[in-house]
Amino acid sequence: MYRSLKQTVMFSLLGAALFIALPANAAEKYGFGQMATPEQIAGWDIDIRPDGKGLPPGEGSVADGEVVYEQLCATCHGFFGEGEARWPVLAGGFGTLKDERPTKTVGSYWPYASTLYDYIRRAMPFTAPRSLTDEQTYQLTAYVLYLNEIVEDDFVLTNENLAQIEMPNKDGFFDDPRPDGHNERCMKACDDPKTMTIQGTLTGITPVGHFIEGADAPAASHEGQEELEREKAHARKAALTGEDSSDIDDANPVELSDKAVAGKEVFENACKVCHGSGIAGSPKLGDHEEWAPRVKQGISVLVAHAINGFSGSSGIMPPKGGRVDLSDQQVEEAVIYMVESSK
Repeated sequence: MYRSLKQTVMFSLLGAALFIALPANAAEKYGFGQMATPEQIAGWDIDIRPDGKGLPPGEGSVADGEVVYEQLCATCHGFFGEGEARWPVLAGGFGTLKDERPTKTVGSYWPYASTLYDYIRRAMPFTAPRSLTDEQTYQLTAYVLYLNEIVEDDFVLTNENLAQIEMPNKDGFFDDPRPDGHNERCMKACDDPKTMTIQGTLTGITPVGHFIEGADAPAASHEGQEELEREKAHARKAALTGEDSSDIDDANPVELSDKAVAGKEVFENACKVCHGSGIAGSPKLGDHEEWAPRVKQGISVLVAHAINGFSGSSGIMPPKGGRVDLSDQQVEEAVIYMVESSK
């Protein structure tokens, strides 16, 4: 009996030693890659539990959150969380969950405050996710909670009190007891994409390739769709002016200055999401009519608005478009590129 127990313990220890050694040799086994360091793992291990575990030390007040929200969030979500265009509504919706079209907001639907902090830190702002500091994330979380009348205007959110906040719909969730099912694809009587009309897209984000005959994949042909829409616009202008649509662009080819050329890369990486599709009133690249009144103000005014932020009648420009990592020179070059490309 003793011998058997001793052998079992020895084998268990041996197995544990092999298990511990296995990850160290995993990269060598396949001949590529390298083991992730604790620092690299920590960079991805950022989930927040409902009990607050995983929250970084810090705090943020409702008052400070209002300032950050108006700079980075109001363009899409509205000044009061009401949502602009089809961007998500953040506040209100109480008592609508049983309606045919419920309004699911942070206040009406979300079960835990921890998920709000977690999502803001991972995905916001839309143009520059993971760019917020922990303090800014606490501030924005506090302000969105305030918009939903969950905390008072003098509230200060911390890593210690976040888990104590009770959300209005905390009891509205339950474990689904239904067994897993395996549904077979129907693929019959499907709608024909050719009969559908694209109302709006986000360049590089909205899958639209399936609307184009011969596309390889839904998200593979967005540039082709964008070019198709541009050709349609040219055809409409040609019908009004009597010009050949193929000559509209060639008549006055755009010659970019050195600064504009330098700003193209910044535009593609930081500005295109909004200025490529016209989100929340932002002037689209190449749209002369939208840019003309702005250009009349002078390039120095446009650059100042882009760097410091600006609130106008058609929308809000967050400071540096939310990309606070950009230098003033990079922002200036991107503005010059957009202006020169829209003449």
